Amino acid sequence: MSFKSIGLSDELHSYLVAHNGPLDPLVADLVAETRANFPGNANFQIAPEQGPFLTFLTRLLGVRSALEVGTFTGLSSLSIARGLPDDGRLLCFDVSEEFTALARRYWDKAGVADRIELRLGPAAATLAELPEEPAFDLAFIDADKTGYPTYWAQIVPRMRPGAVILVDNVLRGGRVLDPRDEETAAIVAFNELVRADDRVESVMIPLADGITLARRR
Repeated sequence: MSFKSIGLSDELHSYLVAHNGPLDPLVADLVAETRANFPGNANFQIAPEQGPFLTFLTRLLGVRSALEVGTFTGLSSLSIARGLPDDGRLLCFDVSEEFTALARRYWDKAGVADRIELRLGPAAATLAELPEEPAFDLAFIDADKTGYPTYWAQIVPRMRPGAVILVDNVLRGGRVLDPRDEETAAIVAFNELVRADDRVESVMIPLADGITLARRR
């Protein structure tokens, strides 16, 4: 999987990233350390242009309470937390102590660790432990693709009216047009599930590997 939005040349992608705000040395260090320490999993990290987008959207929506499924080494959670007010909170779900140990270090470096709570364990189970009443303004799903329908089912009822759910990797590098692996087939089915869900209104945009934004009615 490429680290750039599909359909962009290397030159145009560089131009896009350069115009998404000033260079962030902390993010550059996190990306480099992730690739050095976990070269076989580095594609789990969000694309460079997604970080500023998440921060901007969090601020734009006035988010105070957010959740994330799939934290990896922490770039997406760092980006969301930076968009929260000082008393905002982000609840993160992941299964890996190894990956999220790096995330914790960078949350500390960025000064946002006090805004983030990490819960380790299978997200299907840990999400189910949350109170059932709507409490969140923003959610970001970027974990195992076959689990997306389960996470969706747990998250949608817990979103406040007007809240936004973001779902990553909904284009699978274009393979949704010809799904030949289990995860891509799961995404194709999930995309249809979201489109038919009358609890939300949704749009899909070709940012990075495709991202769906769904607004809770």
